[in-house]
Amino acid sequence: MHPSDQTIFALATGPLPSALAIVRVSGPRAGELVTALTGSLPPPRTARRCQIHDQNQELIDDSVVLWFVGPASATGEDVAEFHIHGGRAVLAALVKALTAFDDVRPAEPGEFTRRAFENGKLDLTEAEGLDDLIHADTEAQRRQAVRQLGGLLGDKARRWRGQIIEALALIEAGIDFADEGDVQGELMAPALRTIAALHDEVAEVLAAQGKAERLRDGLVVAIAGPPNVGKSTLINRLARREVAIVSPHAGTTRDVIEVQLDLRGYPVTVIDTAGIRESDDPVEQEGVRRARARAAEADLVLWLGDDDAIGAAVEGAAPVWRVRNKIDLAPQTDTGRADFDASGLGANRWQTGGAAAPSATFAISAKRGDGVGELIEALAGFAAQYFARGESAVISRERHRILLQQAERMLQCSMVAGLAPELVAEELRLAAGSLGRLLGRVDVEDVLGEIFGRFCIGK
Repeated sequence: MHPSDQTIFALATGPLPSALAIVRVSGPRAGELVTALTGSLPPPRTARRCQIHDQNQELIDDSVVLWFVGPASATGEDVAEFHIHGGRAVLAALVKALTAFDDVRPAEPGEFTRRAFENGKLDLTEAEGLDDLIHADTEAQRRQAVRQLGGLLGDKARRWRGQIIEALALIEAGIDFADEGDVQGELMAPALRTIAALHDEVAEVLAAQGKAERLRDGLVVAIAGPPNVGKSTLINRLARREVAIVSPHAGTTRDVIEVQLDLRGYPVTVIDTAGIRESDDPVEQEGVRRARARAAEADLVLWLGDDDAIGAAVEGAAPVWRVRNKIDLAPQTDTGRADFDASGLGANRWQTGGAAAPSATFAISAKRGDGVGELIEALAGFAAQYFARGESAVISRERHRILLQQAERMLQCSMVAGLAPELVAEELRLAAGSLGRLLGRVDVEDVLGEIFGRFCIGK
């Protein structure tokens, strides 16, 4: 029997022990399993309390069972759910009872969702949205994943593909009437108008892409500067735990340390880099090289140290915020205040959104916490501003972008003046194929394993 024809099962809830656990079953023998283990099938979509017995009629658990008749189920197949008590022994006994049946086996990672995809319950962009939703750590990531799961990109791609196929049908009909020039022209004109409008819409979507893809991974903020300026102390303060070793000895940090933060619902990765300075130590030299590279790739750099050294140390197009640390050690004025304001420079604040300007300057004490709260608020505002456009974009993965770029180029080629109708039709067929691969309906077998293999077992 082909693996897709077998009945599969898996634990669909979290690690045991727990108050409750749900074991999902999907496939042609799902109903038979419920009947054999509980005595009868409950009414579809109705929770029923029942006792589960193994093949020797030994009681496994007093549980709740739900029954979903395909194709009106999550996978499109017959599906059952056993809601059992979440003890390891209870689960082990149920698993042993299930595997005693022929053609019943544990599910592979993502196999439930893959069956839903193969049975037309969702397209590939929606399946990817489901994966993103499962792995969402912040509110912004959750919102993006929910929109993708709801068909944000898939619905557009289906409509675009339908329009291409309609235009293609007109062009091919015109080819059939090639001997009658007036007829061919009358059919080509509306087809080309449809293609032009469609091309503009796809190009507009592509123009808005980029930051939506980054939302899945998070904004990258690099803390950079020379040794002993408090970089590790600052990342510990931001993380609210000891993630980096703090030492008065220069060169303590040799490698890049990363911390993931949730700032106002947006994912932000803060990296602590090695102190940037000249050194004869080959290990420290490698740390400095990595620090420069990560700072160049970051979306924002927090520079701790003298302003004069920024240009030579930080490359790349990312804005640089100057962070003056150790104000607790600064000379005191007659009024008892530090020489620079611990709240940050108000002149460097944007008037809208509460985010700090690209050249903002902050004065803090990473050790004592002075001014760190405002720096965090500024980072949250920067993240909100950075992702503001990306949240409304429909492209959330590199795969989406590449296939849409291919479709856009082919639509552009089909509009070249004087192009033979046969070549126009071929370009449209290629464009429709790219959108089909985006949805997972055309020639995507090579990417399915990669996508669904990242899912957790039981989903």
